[in-house]
Amino acid sequence: MESPLGTVILYARDMKKSADFYARHFGFITTGEVSEGLIELRAPQAGAGILVHQAAKSVKLGQVGVKLVFHVKDVTAYVAEAAARGLKFGAIHEANGYSFANAKDPDKNSVSVSSRAHRQVPAHG
Repeated sequence: MESPLGTVILYARDMKKSADFYARHFGFITTGEVSEGLIELRAPQAGAGILVHQAAKSVKLGQVGVKLVFHVKDVTAYVAEAAARGLKFGAIHEANGYSFANAKDPDKNSVSVSSRAHRQVPAHG
């Protein structure tokens, strides 16, 4: 049975600020309008969409339970371009043929860019 991930719901203190963050730094497409209590962001190509939902005052944001990982071919170039747009990533880490770097969204949720999906995996056999 196929069951691809289609949508991630993010709880945010400031829905518009969070929607703008993902549109600006990761290319998501949105009208920014609140409809049915949500702001919808569509992936520019293939991939899961994001629904931004107003967080209740009691919700504790910024925990490490979930990290959004965005696939990029060149982490170093992406991190430099993001810095020019005002998003600062931490150190770039190298691991088993790929690299990644971490940052936080406006609600302190963890986000990462990673080249793991683009790495060359040696053939076995």
